[in-house]
Amino acid sequence: MAQEFGGLKSDQVRRMKELETECQRLRKAIADLALDTLILQEAGRGNV
Repeated sequence: MAQEFGGLKSDQVRRMKELETECQRLRKAIADLALDTLILQEAGRGNV
């Protein structure tokens, strides 16, 4: 496992994985908000 992450210590690898998971969660939240914004813009123009 350490080679996969360039020789990081196990606690550093664990933290890296936690951050990757959080990043994925935030990206999904941003995508959801962007979609909501587009839907509201279309509704505001009367296209829905």
